[in-house]
Amino acid sequence: MKTILFIHGMFQNPKSWDNWVDYFTRIGYNCIAPAWPRHEGEPEDLRKYPPEKLGDLHLKKVIKNIEALITVQDEPPILIGHSVGGLIVQLMVAKGMADSGVAISSVAPNGMLAFDWGFMKNSALIANPFKGNEPFFTDLETFHAAFCNTMSLEEAKLAFEETATHDSRNILRDCMGEEGQIDTALPHAPLLFIGAEKDEIIPAELCERNAKAYTDDKSIADYKEFAGRTHWICGQDGWQKVAAYISKWLEIHESAKYPTESIGYN
Repeated sequence: MKTILFIHGMFQNPKSWDNWVDYFTRIGYNCIAPAWPRHEGEPEDLRKYPPEKLGDLHLKKVIKNIEALITVQDEPPILIGHSVGGLIVQLMVAKGMADSGVAISSVAPNGMLAFDWGFMKNSALIANPFKGNEPFFTDLETFHAAFCNTMSLEEAKLAFEETATHDSRNILRDCMGEEGQIDTALPHAPLLFIGAEKDEIIPAELCERNAKAYTDDKSIADYKEFAGRTHWICGQDGWQKVAAYISKWLEIHESAKYPTESIGYN
């Protein structure tokens, strides 16, 4: 039985993967969805009582925890990550620690930017150097505008209450620095990049550019964009279609006679 390790992104915790864990468990995978340090527990409690020194959390600590979990598995797992979790997937793939990786609305490596208003605005608000180690305290208005921008306020409120957390600004700062560097010219395990057309945090064009940055012609780096989706792609209505596409991609990759050839399907 193959293991899938789900990696959440900023302003979330494992709660955001509950439906995905159920979905992939039902089709035969062993699923693990760990919390980043200082992200354990119920999102509502984490919002009301922010963990001590949350603002001191750095990407290196998150990566160390993920690596420790990977190394105790019987074999390299499949990794599925969202946003910063998608960058962590890429970092683990680059280290040879994954069977394959799926990066959904992923932060891109190597300081890769998008000259998109939503991307620039949200990145600047979070990474603001003048805020020091003060955590970024998310609220419903910000969550609605950034994560759930095509959804009604009522729908966004439900998503916020069930899954949203505060977070450390240092995570995003580190993503843009040395910790987020990858040599994308080297051979690597198969990667699938998922973009969301209406994403205000990670524009789809950045996800596609991220995929195209992997240039080894014997390695797989596929890209798929979903129309009408936001950064809340893993939770908004129709998330099952995204999960089903990923499931099929994994199935074809596992059964492919020549796994080093990129596989396309509709």
